Amino acid sequence: MPPIKLAIVGVGKIARDQHLPSIEGNQDFKLVAAASRNGTVDGIPNFTTMKAMFEAIPDIDAVSLCMPPQFRYDAAYEALIAGKHVFLEKPPGATLSEVASLAQLATERGVSLFASWHSRYAAAVEAAKSFLASATLKSVHIVWKEDVRHWHPNQNWIWQAGGLGVFDPGINALSILTHIMPTPVFIRSAALEFPENRQAPIAADLKMTSATGTPVHAEFDWRQTGKQTWDIVAETTGGQMVLVDGGSKLLIAGKPVPVPKESEYAALYSRFASLVHEKRSDVDIAPLRHVADAFMLGQRIVVEAFND
Repeated sequence: MPPIKLAIVGVGKIARDQHLPSIEGNQDFKLVAAASRNGTVDGIPNFTTMKAMFEAIPDIDAVSLCMPPQFRYDAAYEALIAGKHVFLEKPPGATLSEVASLAQLATERGVSLFASWHSRYAAAVEAAKSFLASATLKSVHIVWKEDVRHWHPNQNWIWQAGGLGVFDPGINALSILTHIMPTPVFIRSAALEFPENRQAPIAADLKMTSATGTPVHAEFDWRQTGKQTWDIVAETTGGQMVLVDGGSKLLIAGKPVPVPKESEYAALYSRFASLVHEKRSDVDIAPLRHVADAFMLGQRIVVEAFND
C-alpha cells in the first residue's frame, strides 16, 4: 500500500515539536507539502495558503491542521470539500457546532475526520481504563497545574475569546477522564478565574459527578512554577490509582504498573493512518463539551492582571 501523501497546515511550535517527528517516524505517511502564513518546513514545497497548495499539488491525500482553534473550521471545511482526509489538532474546533458540521461534511464527502486528543494516547491511560472497569470508584481528583510562561510564551491567541485559556491544557485532563471513566461525568459547578486584562481564564475549579454519583474534582491552574503537575487520583475499592505526569505513568496501590513506550503523537498518527485506510472517522467531542459546560455554568471571578 503506497504511503498517504500528507500536508501540514500551520507550522508552529506544536507542529515542529510533535507532528513533524511523528510523521517522519511513520512509514504510512509521506510529508509532501506545508502551508503556513509564517513558518516553513525544510525539504518540501511550502505555501502561504491551502488553496495555493492544493492547486500546486492536487494529489495530496490528507492534511494535519495545527493552527489555533479559532481558525481551524475554515481550513478543515476547505480540506474536506477538496476531498482530503483531515487530522484536527486538539481541541477540534472553537465551538461544538463547528465540529458537528465538519463531522457531517466528512461523512458526505466520504473522507476521514480525526478529532485527536493526544493525552488519551499517553502510555498509561489504557491500563488505567482497564483498572477502573474492574473496580468500584469512590472519588476522582484531578490536579493539572503548569506554567503558561514556559509552555505558551507570548502566544496571545490563547488569552483571546475562543483561545480557552487554562482549558487549553485542562482539556487534556478532561480527554483522559472521559476516556477512562466507566460512566459519563457531568459538571455541576465551576469557578473560573479571569485576569482583569484577559478574555480567557487562568485557573478553573470544577465540581463534577458521574452518572452513578461518584464525585470528581478538577483543579486547573496556569500559574504554577517549579515542578509541573498533571495527575489524576482515583480512590477505589481496589486501592488508590494514580495517573502521573499526564498519563505517562501509573501507580496502583502504590506500585508502578508497566506501560508501553510509544509516544502520544506517534500513536495518534498510527490511529489516523488506520482511519484513512478504513475510510472511517473518529470525532469525539466529550472533552470540548465539558469545557463548554464549564463556561456555561461557571462563576466568573476577576483576578489580578497577567502579563508574560
